[in-house]
Amino acid sequence: MTNSPLLCVKDLVATFASGSDFKPVVNGLSFHVYPGEIVAIVGESGSGKSVTSLSIMGLLNRNATISGSILYEGQELLTMSATERRRLRGKEMSMIFQEPMSSLNPMLRIQTQIAEVLKIHNRSWSKSAIAKKVIDLLEQVDIPNPEETAKRFPHQLSGGMRQRVMIAIAIACQPKLLIADEPTTALDVTTQAQILALMKRLNKQNGTGIVFITHDLSVVADIADRVLVMRTGKIVEEATVFDLFDKPQHPYTLGLLKAMPTLDTSF
Repeated sequence: MTNSPLLCVKDLVATFASGSDFKPVVNGLSFHVYPGEIVAIVGESGSGKSVTSLSIMGLLNRNATISGSILYEGQELLTMSATERRRLRGKEMSMIFQEPMSSLNPMLRIQTQIAEVLKIHNRSWSKSAIAKKVIDLLEQVDIPNPEETAKRFPHQLSGGMRQRVMIAIAIACQPKLLIADEPTTALDVTTQAQILALMKRLNKQNGTGIVFITHDLSVVADIADRVLVMRTGKIVEEATVFDLFDKPQHPYTLGLLKAMPTLDTSF
């Protein structure tokens, strides 16, 4: 881990217009992520987690007003032009969304969707080089029979396989920063564990900084280095994974921990 943060968010405020009112969904948020570090942002629905991720990626709706600072490798993202932000997305930073079926194009084969990302950021590549890279990416995310899978449409794949495809798209250009917004929520426990193991492996192999957003503290225990607990647009606690589970400080964190499912050993 280097001394300079890959991502540095300071005093971030995201406000949405609602009629004549302006409602801050994120209110004075500050945190940082170092290269190779996995930072989890945990909180219940409506706490501002997803708005934070979309603010970083520059994907919020036009009715949103953002202030504060978001530095990526020392560059201020909030003053960049839309064109500059688009160049960064996919190439330097990528995002994995919660539901692949709403992110993947149902009318295009998997190979076409991955190839499109590669073409945008590697215009000099030949068709054969792109086709080879598509298969390589599917292999990297542990998809069996990648040549066959590449020819399929999203609806022909299981939820776990679709999420692997989304990860393949996200890492296509080897981004330094990856934001994963509830990437395992819709998956069964076994598939969830496989996806978490995959993300940890890619993190170690590529040194990718990861912001992992979730409402599930049990997931956090398996993947994160540090945890930010978020409530009503603010961070109420920040700690290493060990410290958070061993000696939580904030009542809200204690409530989240108590709400975690436990194994029934009564028989």
